Amino acid sequence: MNNADVLPLKAKGPVMPAPILEGPAQIASTAIGSWTGVVSATHWDLYDRVKINGADFYVDDKELGHIHLDGEVHLATSRPLREALVSAGLAEPFRWYESWSQFRIRDAAGAEHATWLFKLNYDRLRGVPAERLMERIAARGQDVTG
Repeated sequence: MNNADVLPLKAKGPVMPAPILEGPAQIASTAIGSWTGVVSATHWDLYDRVKINGADFYVDDKELGHIHLDGEVHLATSRPLREALVSAGLAEPFRWYESWSQFRIRDAAGAEHATWLFKLNYDRLRGVPAERLMERIAARGQDVTG
């Protein structure tokens, strides 16, 4: 599956406000939901469209990604962005979609990093050139490893 195959928000189940997430994941959820044009909604369980499983974030009908109740972030990146994030040690490859990446929020620093990842993807969807995004990844990767 690639980003072209991502379902529009309305096709994923009833559109309802995002739930309050536990701990530091809520810090990221609140920040992401405050950005211009972002729709924050309930993320439903894949196999049970009435069971809440986290918070979805969309810009128009394009998915930024979602945060599960356990703090696992699934980010709907492009393949080049995913490869750069994984290479820099800033995210892991998402196990089901080859252009997505993932990250787990465990603490306040993780919430800040998840917010940074979502902002990178938000900027991509809003037209920031790939070269600038790659520069930001390289700089952040150096901060983490250096």
